Amino acid sequence: MLIRFGYDITVSCDQDTPMVCMMSVRDELRDNLRSQSGLITTPVVPVTTYRDLFGNTCRRFVAPAGLFSLRSDSLIVTPPDPDAVAMLTPETPIAALPDDCLIHLLGSRYCETDKLSQSAWDMFGTTPTGWARVQAICDYVHGHIRFDYMQARATRTAWEGWQEGVGVCRDFAHLAIAFCRCMNIPARYVNGYLGDIGVPITGPMDFAAWMEVYLDGRWHTFDPRNNRPRIGRIVVAYGRDAADVPLIHSFGPHILRSFQVWTDEVKDPA
Repeated sequence: MLIRFGYDITVSCDQDTPMVCMMSVRDELRDNLRSQSGLITTPVVPVTTYRDLFGNTCRRFVAPAGLFSLRSDSLIVTPPDPDAVAMLTPETPIAALPDDCLIHLLGSRYCETDKLSQSAWDMFGTTPTGWARVQAICDYVHGHIRFDYMQARATRTAWEGWQEGVGVCRDFAHLAIAFCRCMNIPARYVNGYLGDIGVPITGPMDFAAWMEVYLDGRWHTFDPRNNRPRIGRIVVAYGRDAADVPLIHSFGPHILRSFQVWTDEVKDPA
C-alpha cells in the first residue's frame, strides 16, 4: 500500500525563536520511503539534525520573527494489513526484560503511576495476564474517556484525564500507558500519522497518538482511542509520554496560524 503523508504548518513569532521539530518518520521506516521532500521552511533557514535518547529524528533551527512555515510531503509503502492481534501473547517477566525497557515501567511527566497504581490493581488485578490484560485496559480507557477535540489541553495528565473523563488521543494513550505500567507491563507513547483508511472519515486530519506495549519479547501496537485494528500507521517518534515527543518545541512563545496534515492512500504507479 502506498500512502502520501505530510504537513503544512505556519506559526508566527515576535522574535527569532529557536525550535526543535519531530515530524520525520523513524529511521526503521526510511527504506520504505518512495519519495520525500524533506523539511521545507519558508523563509529558508539553516536546519541541523540529531537523534534523541530514543532514536527519534529531531530537526533544529531558529524561526525568524514574523510568519514561519514548515512543510513536508512524502510517499511511503506500508503493509495493507490492519494491526496484528494475538490474544494469547504472554507478558515478559520483569527479570527477563531488556534494560532499555525498564524506563517504560516508571512514572513520567504525564503518566502518574503513583496516583493510579492501587486503582489499576483493583480494576485489572484479576484479569488474564498478557495481551488480554492490556486489551482490558484499552477497553476500559476507550469507554471511560469521551473524545472531544475542543477540550484538548496540553497539560492534562493521565490522572486528570481519568478524573475528567474527556480528552483527545494523547489522553487515551497516557491513561492506558499509566495503567499498563502500574501492572508491570512496559508501555511507551507513540505519535505518528494515521489516516482514515478502511474506516469512516471522522474529521480533519491530525497527527495521532497511540501506545506500544512490550509483550513476549517485542513491542506491540495498541490504540485505546480507536480500540480497533487500523491500517496505515506511520510512526514518527516514541518516548515515555508526550513530553518526550513534541511535534514542535519552541524556546520562546509562538502562535499557531495554520495547521494541515494529510495521510492518504494513493495508487501505486508501479
